[in-house]
Amino acid sequence: MLAQELTTLVERLEPECLGVYWPTQSEFNAAALWHDDKVGTSFRLALPFAEREPRQMHYRLWDGSPPGLVDGCNIPASQGKLVVPDVVLVPCVGFTPGGYRLGYGGGYFDRWMAANPHVTAVGVAWSVSRISEEDFAAQPHDQPLTLVVTEQGVV
Repeated sequence: MLAQELTTLVERLEPECLGVYWPTQSEFNAAALWHDDKVGTSFRLALPFAEREPRQMHYRLWDGSPPGLVDGCNIPASQGKLVVPDVVLVPCVGFTPGGYRLGYGGGYFDRWMAANPHVTAVGVAWSVSRISEEDFAAQPHDQPLTLVVTEQGVV
């Protein structure tokens, strides 16, 4: 159901370049929706590349084939040229109805979103990971997402 919700939303957003992510732990595998034989889309794809020192992240074009590189966080990444996607999918460990996300604490996506406020940032989460506004105190560095997609729809 999450795949269907996400695919429908991305089609409506009509990106020129979609930033996806390589899943870790229990994250939804959004990259699988557009890799390999499914790359015949009307938009280009990009994967994030994180560096530990200095702590930063950028996106690189991705052709949909298995990544041949790992970034500074040991996550598969692309060797493609640098690009700034107009829509990015952001994995969420947790999220609030107001669009704030809980990640793994590195701040990579928050820094990138702060530097690229013109980009549509779409959180990808399981509905069970919803956190109430009262239980999540946003910090000054936290960046809200444009919206969040779960298997139950768009928040």
